[in-house]
Amino acid sequence: MPRDIAGLSVVITGASSGIGRAAALAFARRGARVALAARRTELIEEVAGECRDLGAKAIAVTTDVTDAGAVAALAHAAEHAFGGIDVWINNAGTGVVGPYQDADIALHRRTIEVNLMGTMHGAYAVLPIFLDQGHGILINNISMGGWAPNPFAAAYTASKFGLRGFTASLRQELGDHSDIHVCGVFPAIIDTPGLDHGANVSGKRINPGPLIYAPEDVAETFVALVRSPRDEVAVGWPARAAQIAYSLAPGPTEHLIGTFTRRALKRASPAPRTQGALLEPVATGRGVSGGWRDRKGLPFSARQTSRVVGIAALAGLALLLGTRAAARTRG
Repeated sequence: MPRDIAGLSVVITGASSGIGRAAALAFARRGARVALAARRTELIEEVAGECRDLGAKAIAVTTDVTDAGAVAALAHAAEHAFGGIDVWINNAGTGVVGPYQDADIALHRRTIEVNLMGTMHGAYAVLPIFLDQGHGILINNISMGGWAPNPFAAAYTASKFGLRGFTASLRQELGDHSDIHVCGVFPAIIDTPGLDHGANVSGKRINPGPLIYAPEDVAETFVALVRSPRDEVAVGWPARAAQIAYSLAPGPTEHLIGTFTRRALKRASPAPRTQGALLEPVATGRGVSGGWRDRKGLPFSARQTSRVVGIAALAGLALLLGTRAAARTRG
């Protein structure tokens, strides 16, 4: 039976902005108790205040997910405040855009530490609690980059491929525990401040394109998973299309994505190179939205057009695979 959200205790990392902030508010509106974690103390205190205004109990715990001790302290604080932890959402994430060799190796290392090791630290801290109490839901926010490789984001792709494997391995390990669930979420491109918080060494302005989804779409997916857990869930048809395409035709998919991305970067306007918020927190990017949809002046949302465009994309994929199969037959 679907679970009721009210009264559940939920830990969310990366809760100061973007998807994490949207998730905090989504769970608070439904009566959950939330423990919010991020590096920006003042900002997570602000988000916690918004959750309390909605009638929820909320605590803010300053946490750098790359620090295993800090994540363990987060778990202890949430367990002490709420008497247990029902849901743990590993949401913190970052990345580096640009040619791999043009970024300092410290930025690539930090990407792996946040995305992969940060999630591993979270699982390491909460799984003993889940096992002791006999229930719990672990949600790892992965990315469609965990299904298909992203050029000019090599460290990000490495972390997300690893994160999908890590999530699947934990799910297998916990197969005998029927009320402990491990869920992977694979969003398409999301309109969050994270697009500005990441490092950009390409010298080009990032353009996420028109098919960009709202952070609330991912937050509502988290809520749906708590009510009815599933192993893997895509958010947005581009994520599902990437999974299908790379599973069935990895070579052509890599070629198409690579060609498209290289051309897009060549045509992009110049932009300063930046380390973003990888090594140190930044003051900018405090809200749920990154403002990309407003900047682009889109008269529609990706979610509203996803059915029509998704059908067209899948039809194109079918044509690609058919052409590939025909070429093999002729060969």
